[in-house]
Amino acid sequence: MPKNLIILTGSGISAESGIKTFRDSGGLWEEHRVEDVASIEGWYRNPKLMLDFYNQRRAQLLTAEPNAAHFGLAELEAEFEVKIITQNVDNLHERAGSSHVLHLHGELTKACSSRDKTHVKDIGYGAIQMGDKAGDGSQLRPFIVWFGEEVPTMETAMAWASEADIFIIIGTSLQVYPAAGLVDFVPRGCPIYVIDPNEVGRSLRKDCVVIRENAVEGVQQLRKLLNTVQ
Repeated sequence: MPKNLIILTGSGISAESGIKTFRDSGGLWEEHRVEDVASIEGWYRNPKLMLDFYNQRRAQLLTAEPNAAHFGLAELEAEFEVKIITQNVDNLHERAGSSHVLHLHGELTKACSSRDKTHVKDIGYGAIQMGDKAGDGSQLRPFIVWFGEEVPTMETAMAWASEADIFIIIGTSLQVYPAAGLVDFVPRGCPIYVIDPNEVGRSLRKDCVVIRENAVEGVQQLRKLLNTVQ
């Protein structure tokens, strides 16, 4: 039986495809305060700003391409049972060919009812405007999990982490909860690999293998290491 390879990815893997992160810019994201464009309170204060901001992110995503790290993870499916838990809202893992991707923080190419987030529709790379209605008559909003909202896929993510034979962390600071807590569900004795040029924001097991590289170079090194644990 192929081993279960569970991968947690963050903004660092998409940064190499040109998608900006707010972690690296002093709490600003595309010149906006994160609280204004990534919190439910921001939506209540200024929904038009939020719609415009995510319309711009969607347009940016249309021009972005998966990088070698995305493709490298997809290719691991030839050797392992691979499941990816991502904090990213882009679709670059899917476009690279990964079959099992769980989005913790929502998906940029989808919209939902502002009254009931279970009412979801695919919108591709199109814009959402004020006055665009969901099926229940409420204003459409981005299908994004903002600060201040529950993470509906978290239980599935915890179950995946608890079934890992190998757990890999790529491009995430492990500072945003509950995603950062997934490491606590990894079985004792399960190898953990961390790929990030920066220190992660929480303590990890002493036996973790740390690859202090960006995602593209780190995934290349990871694949060589994994050949030794088959």
